[in-house]
Amino acid sequence: MIVRSRPHWLRLLFVRRGSLVVRILPQQLFILALSCGVVLAHGTLFQWKVTLTANPFSLMGVALAIFLGFRINASYDRYWEARKLWGQVLVETRNLARQALTLTDRSVESRPFILGLVGFATAMRNQLRGRERDVDLLGLLPADVIERMRGARSAPALVLLWLGQWLRARREAGHLDPMLAQQMERSLNELSTALGGCERIANTPLPFTYSVILHRSAYLYCTLLPFGLVDSIGAMTPLIVAFVSYTFFALEALSDEIEEPFGTMGNDLALDALVAGINASLREMLGEAPPPAPVPDENFILV
Repeated sequence: MIVRSRPHWLRLLFVRRGSLVVRILPQQLFILALSCGVVLAHGTLFQWKVTLTANPFSLMGVALAIFLGFRINASYDRYWEARKLWGQVLVETRNLARQALTLTDRSVESRPFILGLVGFATAMRNQLRGRERDVDLLGLLPADVIERMRGARSAPALVLLWLGQWLRARREAGHLDPMLAQQMERSLNELSTALGGCERIANTPLPFTYSVILHRSAYLYCTLLPFGLVDSIGAMTPLIVAFVSYTFFALEALSDEIEEPFGTMGNDLALDALVAGINASLREMLGEAPPPAPVPDENFILV
């Protein structure tokens, strides 16, 4: 995810990172070259004059913009829901850490449970990003739990199971009131709900046909547009077509990028930063010095 302050309006015009220019540059160059060729040929294709005007493109452009708007909204809904689910993980891990520190018997060592909550967030990030299940888990969970997670299909669920077993052991030992244990179990259920919501987003993309229709329509529109403008604006055709095609191609690329919010592209969620925030927050509750916060690199990218 791109983390940076908003630049000056003039600098914003030339920002490269996050503008998707690099990703759509080949398409842009093709459309620009095509437009220049149409201008040089005066709208003639293989000795045949393509008789198009700007009128049908006005109607098609409005329809395409509306269709593209629906695609962007659908992708952003997935992105924002994923962010809210991770916010829920942050809230519930803090709640559980506070309850473990204040509601259990003073003789209970709550640190393993609280570090296990950090381990859950880490395991959840690893699964959503397709990383090895045991990445960054050393010191957060018992060795036997980490070993079980290596071959598990849903490693975060195993962490929740271990956390529930910890609560059961404290309850059976008389260190935790059964009613309070039930309240903490509700928070574990909320973590499970957040995990299931993220898995639903990750495993259920938007219908492929939806993307195909939009992709074909945008490219066909931008390919034919020079023929509709050349007779009316002449040499300015490549400039106008390049601007219009940049808008359509960039919005299509952005919708495709944020449709999968758990990836590592520039506009995806900063899961590493979210996990680091949970780790720092819970360690501060334990009275420990939190690790240094992640710092965006020179390209202002924090993933």
